[in-house]
Amino acid sequence: MSSQYSFSLTTFSPSGKLVQIEYALNAVQSGPTSLAIKSRNGVVLATEKKLSSTLIDETTLQKTAKLTDHIGMVYSGMGPDSRVIVSKARKEAEKYYRVYKERIPVVQLVARTASVMQEYTQSGGVRPFGVSLLVGGYDEQGPHLYQVDPSGSFWAWKASAIGKNMVNANTFLEKRYTEDLELEDAIHTAILTLKEGFDGKITNTNIEIGVVSEDKHFRILNPTEIDDYLQEMQ
Repeated sequence: MSSQYSFSLTTFSPSGKLVQIEYALNAVQSGPTSLAIKSRNGVVLATEKKLSSTLIDETTLQKTAKLTDHIGMVYSGMGPDSRVIVSKARKEAEKYYRVYKERIPVVQLVARTASVMQEYTQSGGVRPFGVSLLVGGYDEQGPHLYQVDPSGSFWAWKASAIGKNMVNANTFLEKRYTEDLELEDAIHTAILTLKEGFDGKITNTNIEIGVVSEDKHFRILNPTEIDDYLQEMQ
């Protein structure tokens, strides 16, 4: 019965589901694992960065993106879809600044980005975005971490994982997370979590880490910095 509704985005199935959204979530769950941890003094975003061929230049693949000076995001799912979301989120942040002459609060940017994703679940001629996002930032209210799904739903999290190994990663995070976690410890925990389900050896080129701390400046760690953390954990 559900097959006749699976090609329509704007038609509910008899069970009350929009099947295309479930398919979008399947695209997220087949993507490489990404995770994020909110610490007492910042947020860390981390992700696997696996290439389909050794001939690809790894510097051209980036899964972590800076949305504003104080907000960054990481995704799991379809890369081209994430580029559209990043562009729209940056425009929303700039609109806010032009009106209010101050940096957009993290929850405001997340809500506006989620609204864009929700519009693509009730419009004809389009499809849902095949990505889930983990958005981390630091504003006047402190550190924040949110997850946004293809349906446009979003929630605040202390730590979360998305992608292929999300179940095992979330179980690992539940055991390791504490309320008084420092940012440096959160980075180590993020790397350990990725290691749990990683196929092969983790190096400074096949993972990506972004951090935002009390200085309210989001940055992506370079390979040398990642290598230093990996050596500390050996």
